[in-house]
Amino acid sequence: MTRDDRYWASWADWLDVPRHTLSALVGAVVAQGSDNAEAFRLVRPGIDVAAEYQAREAAGRGEDLDEGDLYDDVRPALSALRQLGVRMVIAGNQTVRAGDLLRGLDLPADLIFTSGEWGVAKPDPLFFQRVIEVAQAAPDAALYVGDHPANDVFPAKAAGLRTAHIRRGPWGHLWAAADVAAAADWRVNSLTQLTGIVRA
Repeated sequence: MTRDDRYWASWADWLDVPRHTLSALVGAVVAQGSDNAEAFRLVRPGIDVAAEYQAREAAGRGEDLDEGDLYDDVRPALSALRQLGVRMVIAGNQTVRAGDLLRGLDLPADLIFTSGEWGVAKPDPLFFQRVIEVAQAAPDAALYVGDHPANDVFPAKAAGLRTAHIRRGPWGHLWAAADVAAAADWRVNSLTQLTGIVRA
C-alpha cells in the first residue's frame, strides 16, 4: 500500500546513521527471518524502540504519511475494485498514528485498521481472525494481499483466506521467485491485477 523509503530514512536520520546503512540492515535482518526492528538493535544495542517512537513524536519528528508515500497503483486499483462492489479492508502492521494518517488520505476503502489499534500484529493468528471479522465474508471468499510469506501468505492461508503475493518492496522482491511465495493462490506485480482475479 505504502512505500517505506521515507519511513526508514526518517529513522536513520533520527538515529544519526547513514540512510543506506539502516536500509541495508533492515534488508539483512528480514532476509534472515527476523523482525525488521532488529535493525535498530544492530545500530544501537539495547535500544528501547517504543521509547524512541515516543521521543520522536515529542520532538515533532514522528511518523508522517502523505500521497507521495502511496504506490502509484493504489488509488486506481482500489477505485476499480470498488466499482466491482468489492468490500475493501486495509490492515497491516503499523502504529495507531499510521492508521490515522492513512484514513486521512481518504482512500477508496471501506475500513482501515492497524496492528497498533488492534493490539495484535501479523503473523499472530488473532490478527487474521480480526481481518476475517471486519471483512464480513467467509474466509475462502476473501482475498488477502501481502508481500511477506511469513507475515502474510502463510498465516492468511492458515486462517482459510485466499492469498495473493505481491512482488513489490524489498520483501516482495526477495521472495518473489522462492517456493514460499508459490504457496500463495496468486502472484501479482501490481494491485491493478486484482480486478482480473476478482472477475474470474
